Amino acid sequence: MTVYIDNRKAHFTYTIEDTYEAGIKLMGHEVKAIKNGQGNINSAFCIVRGGEAYIIGMHIPPYQPHNIDLGYDPDRTRRLLLSKKEIKKMGEKDDIKGLTLVPISVYSKGPYIKVSIAIARGKKEFDKRETIKKRDLDREIRREYKG
Repeated sequence: MTVYIDNRKAHFTYTIEDTYEAGIKLMGHEVKAIKNGQGNINSAFCIVRGGEAYIIGMHIPPYQPHNIDLGYDPDRTRRLLLSKKEIKKMGEKDDIKGLTLVPISVYSKGPYIKVSIAIARGKKEFDKRETIKKRDLDREIRREYKG
């Protein structure tokens, strides 16, 4: 399992409650771009509409910029491949106030490109400060043990 794109900001901004693994419907040149390490999911989010799940705001630049269709949109909405049961469960959670569907990472599993999606609750400002304090304290402890 190779992680190509990681949303490191999601763990800081949200409290992760549950995660799902989904396939993603891509074009061939988008797969090549992702495997080349190009792409961004920091501002992306997922929605469930009409019994289907979509990822919005995922930016995948063209693999070869001079050899691409003129109408290609790198920020287009892409369909997520999930079972009906998972989509229904995610749709119920998405309707609850304060919860959102956030992509965590894009990785390969065998020959397929998968995306890890989390049901997350936004952190308050004081929660973020606690996270920063804990991270700094852990870093200091590691330094003392090394020395």
